[in-house]
Amino acid sequence: MKHLKTNYFLLVLIFLLNLNSAYSQKTDTGNWFIYFGNQAINKKWNWHNEVQYRNYNFAGDTQQLLLRTGIGYNLTDNNNNLLLGYAYVNSQNYVGDTDDKIGNDENRIYQQFTTRQNFGRFYVQHRYRLEERFLKDDFQMRFRYFLALNVPVNKPTMEDKAFYISAYNEIFINAESPAFDRNRVYGALGYVINKNIKVEAGFMRQIQENSGRNQFQIVIYNNIPFSSAK
Repeated sequence: MKHLKTNYFLLVLIFLLNLNSAYSQKTDTGNWFIYFGNQAINKKWNWHNEVQYRNYNFAGDTQQLLLRTGIGYNLTDNNNNLLLGYAYVNSQNYVGDTDDKIGNDENRIYQQFTTRQNFGRFYVQHRYRLEERFLKDDFQMRFRYFLALNVPVNKPTMEDKAFYISAYNEIFINAESPAFDRNRVYGALGYVINKNIKVEAGFMRQIQENSGRNQFQIVIYNNIPFSSAK
């Protein structure tokens, strides 16, 4: 039954990715399809892998493709993780009010520290990330702080078949002026399929210095380890 639920969700996701939307880039709300993988190599080391397909509309009008990976090390048992990684970002930006796009590539190296706490039903995560951004004819550095909260609804813990409320806030700070880059506020409903796989559907508001944008998000989390030792 668990496999049927997982396969059903994946089929729905593939169908949505192939939809041709009638909305233009002028819509105020887009959609992000996100996959997060975090595979334990052993008790200390882990491999992070991530794909984000971002759209100006629900699907089919690409805004950005982000591929991110990294190798992490747990300072304590399955927690307090230090990670060194790399990300590739391809952005498709509209030219003014036209239907023409310009593609831009960005390469990033990043370092981060993630720590988790549990207070009863409240699961809290803090992530501190430093990015070195290699853009065309430019180099930038940026700091990001991410605070997330998960609260199970129908179960006492984040166990199998638990529905949960998910929320986060992430702020981006540039090393150069202007210091403020953006802020993201997110809320979602999630479901724990099993101890290694969960899914979420939610809504995110991204605020920049002179603009703001709404994004739906459909997210898959895959924590199936490479080995049984965690």
